[in-house]
Amino acid sequence: MQHTPAAPDAVLDLPALALAARLRAGEVTSIGLVRGYIDRIRAFNGQVNALVAERFADALDEAAAADVRIAEARGVGPVAVDALPALLGVPCSIKEFIAVEGMPWTGGLVRRRDVRATEDATVVARLRAAGAIVLGTTNVAEGGMWMESDNPVYGRTLNPWNTAHTAGGSSGGEGAMMAAGGAAFGLGSDIGGSIRFPAAFCGVFGHKPTGGIVPNAGHFPGGEDRLAPMLTTGPMTRSAGDLMPLLRVIAEPSVALGDPAAVRWSEMTVFTLSNPPAEPGPQMQAALNHAADALAALGARVQPLRVPNMRLAVLLWAARLLDLSAGDDYAVVLGDGQAISLTDELLAWARGRGNHSGPAVWIAALDRVSRKVPVPTGGAHVRLDALRAFLDETLGDRGVLLCAPYPRSAPPHHVPLLRPLDFACCGVFNATESPATVVPAGAAADGLPLSVQIVGARGRDHLTVAAALALEPALGGWVRAQAD
Repeated sequence: MQHTPAAPDAVLDLPALALAARLRAGEVTSIGLVRGYIDRIRAFNGQVNALVAERFADALDEAAAADVRIAEARGVGPVAVDALPALLGVPCSIKEFIAVEGMPWTGGLVRRRDVRATEDATVVARLRAAGAIVLGTTNVAEGGMWMESDNPVYGRTLNPWNTAHTAGGSSGGEGAMMAAGGAAFGLGSDIGGSIRFPAAFCGVFGHKPTGGIVPNAGHFPGGEDRLAPMLTTGPMTRSAGDLMPLLRVIAEPSVALGDPAAVRWSEMTVFTLSNPPAEPGPQMQAALNHAADALAALGARVQPLRVPNMRLAVLLWAARLLDLSAGDDYAVVLGDGQAISLTDELLAWARGRGNHSGPAVWIAALDRVSRKVPVPTGGAHVRLDALRAFLDETLGDRGVLLCAPYPRSAPPHHVPLLRPLDFACCGVFNATESPATVVPAGAAADGLPLSVQIVGARGRDHLTVAAALALEPALGGWVRAQAD
């Protein structure tokens, strides 16, 4: 293979769709992009542990083939170039929960340490059909049910803005990769905030699609269709402009997605959540106010909104998850089909010798108790139906809800254990199946990113993405992190 130099940093920092355009124009090569991102990953990954399995050699071969294909099309003419796949030659990374053929597919579980995917997940197959090149897979929270990405197979991912703080979970590896500029875009998945926490903590864009519009086939854990209303795969990017094109690639072809460019802010109402399930801190509130002012400056009407049943957000999320999981015990998930002994694991964890991370074991224990001990739900399912209907009706075609994805910037490692219910700021919108987009909003006083969350009615993903597009220039967008 003829040596091609790595693309310069300024090119590597461009949005994925801009890179695709430059590739088709012959202004950059796919091999140059792949080499550039590999160099970056090698520079930061030892500090933050974002990418946990690489396929660099295969990626370079695929990049060479993409370059040949582009050159041949350019030799034919513009019509042939326009017919090329939209993402041809663009490098990306994928959350380890999402199957990539030939790559480890452990879910962070010791019992799956040697499991490798035998075929691509549906979403990965669609990205590859669009020409994207997978550089590797990124770190996760063990079993997917915690807001820190730490597991006994790969260890802990650190926040590239400050390695003493969490990168979030369960797509924390993707958040760190995007923050440090290790790929043009990534894929995460979200059942209670698992795209949005890492995006918020690391200062990147993340979109949780409307429930059920993106297939889960090839996702572990929880790839079964019955979890589709809550568990969904979505893009994590460095530019708001990449979100909708990527969503169109991975969503079901039968889904009619709107056009963010058609949104007129003079016709929109931006509702600000007046009764959040967890109160935002002063700096987060300032970021929310800044976002509201920015949308108002574009012509939107801004008004506060009290959303019913938000104080029961955690209960509503848990009730919905228990209903969809159809009796599956989380201890069985951690044991890959064979329940772990919670007593043995709790004792082993206390001695620092467990086969599972502490949060995973404690969540499994709470799950076991919730399934065996009757817990008063206060009519949770009725309340959730009412909440879902309220959001759909109130937001509709011309409204979005502005709220915090988390009360503060990224907490230090382990601190989320002291405030476990703060996930409700995101989790409740999994229960309602609402689309939600996280947008970077500058930095807190400690230098860590701040972000805001935009929520829409079901099926109105284009409205939350339109808000991200509008807020990107106003709030500053993505800034590449330099690991300390």
